[in-house]
Amino acid sequence: MGVVGQIIPWNFPLLMMAWKIAPAIAMGNCVVMKPAEYTSLTALYFAELCREADCPMGW
Repeated sequence: MGVVGQIIPWNFPLLMMAWKIAPAIAMGNCVVMKPAEYTSLTALYFAELCREADCPMGW
């Protein structure tokens, strides 16, 4: 499909990632994510969860 850019704010980062990234991945898009500087470890944790769930890797 295409590439989706996501900017994730500092408040509720894990919930915001799930809300924004899950629909994009479900539609077959590649996601480029830019988390807030204070939540970078949360973004790494979310990526690890996606890897464990066998989500498709980006292109």
